[in-house]
Amino acid sequence: MPDNSSNRDLEERKATTRLFLIIAAAILGMTLIVVFVVAPAMSAQLAPGLGIREAALIAFIVTLAVVVVMMVAAGDGLLGEVQYTLPAFFMFFVLIWILIAWVF
Repeated sequence: MPDNSSNRDLEERKATTRLFLIIAAAILGMTLIVVFVVAPAMSAQLAPGLGIREAALIAFIVTLAVVVVMMVAAGDGLLGEVQYTLPAFFMFFVLIWILIAWVF
């Protein structure tokens, strides 16, 4: 019996290590894509500066992505804490919108 549980622990450890390496590789790949593909294209777009409309679009996309990641990571899914998520979404959106329009 002890041999069976130690084998199971070893397999779980290997699976966890593989999952971690896959996630790390995905994050590294996405970072490289952003740095070498998206950043040059964005720098050409941002050269003349951003207006309020463009800043609102970028702020909405960033806010939506961050809120979805936070809700999924919280474990309640996408509908768990809606009464707290919606006001936070709008406050976060307005803050990012103003900051992007101010900086660029």
